[in-house]
Amino acid sequence: MYARSTTVRGNPGAMDDEIAYVRDEVMPALMGMSGCVGMSMLADRESGRCILTSAWADETSMHATEQNVQEFRRRGAEIIGGEPEMQTWEIAIMHRAHEGHDGACARVVWGESDPDREQDNLETMRMAMMPRMAELPGFCSVSLMVDRATGRSALTTTYDSRADMDRAAEAAMGLREEFAPAMGVQITDMATFDLVLHHLRVPETV
Repeated sequence: MYARSTTVRGNPGAMDDEIAYVRDEVMPALMGMSGCVGMSMLADRESGRCILTSAWADETSMHATEQNVQEFRRRGAEIIGGEPEMQTWEIAIMHRAHEGHDGACARVVWGESDPDREQDNLETMRMAMMPRMAELPGFCSVSLMVDRATGRSALTTTYDSRADMDRAAEAAMGLREEFAPAMGVQITDMATFDLVLHHLRVPETV
């Protein structure tokens, strides 16, 4: 499974308009494209940062639709007043306790590591880290998207509510401090978001 994410940092006051545009126009168009299996949207109404992620059955389908989504990307960036940043990924891990829902929140941790360690790190994630993540308060789901060529990654943990995410913060930080050095992962950014659209119908990989 593959994913294309578009990140825009813009005017916080335009976030609701951006969400409405993605929900009413972008999502129906994407879901009608061959190979698209779902999409989600994360939003930080305080900073004006949002991330739209579409999931694809294979890499060929994802790249074949690139021209079709450029106008949606341009219009979305125009609404919120920011410049879009696009990234393509392999969806390496997806595990859910249950589906996302209104009111859910997510913490995204971006990292970089040696591409040669990717497979070993994925095994460590599956066998050692994920069982402990699933015990965090309000755990809803976890996904790991990777760029095997560069070693870049994006780990998203979704919680049932912001209160749950706050309660889990200390334990989650402990996991990062334990596993990131052991896996050779340098954390480059971290942010929290509301899960405003939750239709990323990616099958379980564990």
